[in-house]
Amino acid sequence: MQLRSILVTTDLSEESLRPFAPLASLITGSHSRVTLLHVVEDVPMIPHGAPMAPPMHSPSTDEDQAEAEAWLASHASRLPSGFVTSIDVVRARNVPQAIAEYARTHEVDLIAMSSHGRTGFRHLVLGSVSEAVIRHADRPVLVFPRGE
Repeated sequence: MQLRSILVTTDLSEESLRPFAPLASLITGSHSRVTLLHVVEDVPMIPHGAPMAPPMHSPSTDEDQAEAEAWLASHASRLPSGFVTSIDVVRARNVPQAIAEYARTHEVDLIAMSSHGRTGFRHLVLGSVSEAVIRHADRPVLVFPRGE
């Protein structure tokens, strides 16, 4: 399998950068294109007191997107030269579906992401984005487990 394009997803936590070191060694010497992606969750809301009004988007979504772009740019610059070739921030209602759809439309060969390793009640309540991406994706997903 030739990895021409790799999508690395991040939730803007330090833990989500875990895939970078192993991926850097995996693709050293190749001409792989790496995209660093963050999905801003954009859940439309019904205005209070107006149940028939059209849904509104959160006013902080633009600010969240700008902050995510700045975070990605600052962290991408700390990585080995030539590792990240592009960064992207998209808005979506469903984060795992957006990641899978992004990979499809951008013809990505591999999705790489870290798992936060939640268990028990926290996993039940918060779910697992990596598990959902695996269910929605039509291409390989490489999940890096939580470090000890």
